[in-house]
Amino acid sequence: MATENYSMLIDGKWREASDGATFASVNPFDGNAWAQVPAATAEDVDDAVTAARRAFEEGPWSRATPLQRATLLRKFGDLIKENADELARIQVLENGKLIREVAGQTNALANHCYFFAGVAESPLGETLASSVPNMQVFTVREPIGVVAAITPWNSPLALLLWKLCPALAAGNTIVIKPSEITPVSTLVLARLVQEAGFPDGVVNVVTGAGPTGAALAEHRGVDKIAFTGSTAVGKRIAVSAAERLARVSLELGGKSPNIVFPDADLAGAVNGVIAGIFAATGQTCMAGSRVLVHDDIYDEFTTALVEKTVQIKLGDPLDPETEMGTVACQAQYDKVLNYIEVAKADGARLVTGGGRPDDPSLSKGLFVRPTVFTDVTNDMRIAREEVFGPVAVVIRFRDEDDAVRIANDTSFGLAAGVWTRDVARAHRMVRRLRAGSVWVNNYRKTNYVAPFGGFKESGIGRENGFHAIEEYTEVKTAWIDTGNTITDPFNPRA
Repeated sequence: MATENYSMLIDGKWREASDGATFASVNPFDGNAWAQVPAATAEDVDDAVTAARRAFEEGPWSRATPLQRATLLRKFGDLIKENADELARIQVLENGKLIREVAGQTNALANHCYFFAGVAESPLGETLASSVPNMQVFTVREPIGVVAAITPWNSPLALLLWKLCPALAAGNTIVIKPSEITPVSTLVLARLVQEAGFPDGVVNVVTGAGPTGAALAEHRGVDKIAFTGSTAVGKRIAVSAAERLARVSLELGGKSPNIVFPDADLAGAVNGVIAGIFAATGQTCMAGSRVLVHDDIYDEFTTALVEKTVQIKLGDPLDPETEMGTVACQAQYDKVLNYIEVAKADGARLVTGGGRPDDPSLSKGLFVRPTVFTDVTNDMRIAREEVFGPVAVVIRFRDEDDAVRIANDTSFGLAAGVWTRDVARAHRMVRRLRAGSVWVNNYRKTNYVAPFGGFKESGIGRENGFHAIEEYTEVKTAWIDTGNTITDPFNPRA
């Protein structure tokens, strides 16, 4: 495959890095470097932020009506639909995620654009019943300004649209820094932004590794940072933003429990657990990596889980028949294999998986067999630290209180699943679990209408739904006097 060359988008122009530096995008299935992308310098980042600031304060975007913003978002959505196949293919080349998952996910991104086009035209203020006589009080929501969107490699376009759509709907401008593992799909999407007709400087893309992201997050011209990624990096961004009181929304890591009660539909629960951890090769922040199973069904459930797991078909991510693809990059691959060894050393029992597949046709790819550990306790590292790979740990619990205690005994709080036929128990568990999303008798479902985000170290703020617009706006309160007599405050009789 010939190497493809890509450029960054800054102020409506496609350009190289100011020092000419590039880096490669590597296909994790065959190890080939298939694309070259600019490695942005701090100067490039400054140019992008300056362009975004100018577009926000001086350009036609600053005067755009809600209808104009909505019209452009709808056009953008139409273009995503028209180009969904190519956008999906590029994401698979970048991170090894299955085409059978990415294709539908990418096509559905248009719906984010359509939804937030509607939000752009929706009332975003409120009239207040003030107790102050003869005063009309109301609020309006106004855009924050320049947004920095720093996005991850596991779902590069979906998690970008979660930020881009509400930011644009509210009237902000944006500088995007995609992961260095998956930059190409974002650059191709940016072409559609231009084609849709967004003014120059409204959407900018700079590509590079950690230093590029740091330069953007620390730039004093950035008013708000929207980040999805690891908790460790999110904390550093929060500290940097706090120094200048920039706004932040952080969607971070998870170690989510998937809790199976004895009265559950066991066949459905097994399928749901497999989808919750082995879909996307376990590389999802909401992965149901801790499988909590009641004592009464522990052995039966574990046996069924292993039987299903060993049947998962690994292969070319572009093949629609493949059921699990690769880990996205060498560093993540090494991390996953290291955690498997850590689990063994801590006393967890490996019952399936645990390393590379034996199939020689997969020898060039970053494949890890889907892995299940039993005899796991919640104090083991494999139960407490985010692996971000196809590794499930099965933990026993005695009763509902025990399940809640184990589930909440974590520094994370992103998601949780509950499998039960007991409606009352389902409602109790939803209330008791400390997680931003709780699914009952299903797992890993999201939608543009439903807010998503975490408790505790899983993040700050919410993406998707009407709640997302709050992350990209400031509230302004207006007071209008409707007939008070203004007296001299120091001589009221005068």
